[in-house]
Amino acid sequence: MKRYYFTVHFLPKQANLELLTGRCISIMHGFILKHNIEGVGVTFPAWSDTSIGNVIAFVHKDIEILNSLKEQTYFVDMQDCGFFKISQVLAVPEGFQELRFVHNRAVAKIFTGESRRRLKRLQKRALARGEDFNPKKLVAPREVDIFHRVAMTSKSSQEDYILHIQKQNADFQAEPVFSNYGFASNEKFKGTVPDLSPLIESN
Repeated sequence: MKRYYFTVHFLPKQANLELLTGRCISIMHGFILKHNIEGVGVTFPAWSDTSIGNVIAFVHKDIEILNSLKEQTYFVDMQDCGFFKISQVLAVPEGFQELRFVHNRAVAKIFTGESRRRLKRLQKRALARGEDFNPKKLVAPREVDIFHRVAMTSKSSQEDYILHIQKQNADFQAEPVFSNYGFASNEKFKGTVPDLSPLIESN
């Protein structure tokens, strides 16, 4: 299947990459929900072990959809202000490695704040059922593969939350089945995106 992409480079040297990445994903999220679009994937061409990188790219089979996404006010304004450099919509070259960027909800469960919130929810449910609440002792945290955070804010509640993203190699190009954030998951969403890092390195 023919695919297209465009990249967004974050230009400020001291940029908060988690925040800018989250803002871009929020814009895409709102855009695809408003227009009932499926199959938009997100990829991070400058991803490394230490950073999510200063580039985000959006991938889809329809060039017009990407052109419309690229023209969203936030992207236009940030480019006009000199904060973003946004590429043209281009065809994905043949033969690139396929990747999955997985939104792994299980990672959040390792952190104390998230564990506390989960216990509160479980306690509330137990009380509602008229049961005693006796949480099992927390087991020692498992080792987790490298992940990076994306900082998000809910439009409806204005609450901040974090997406924990992991990168996986894929053996072949899968159907573009992604969440509304443009990511794969460990279960339902198995879409892949091209590894665009060779294009970034050559710029």
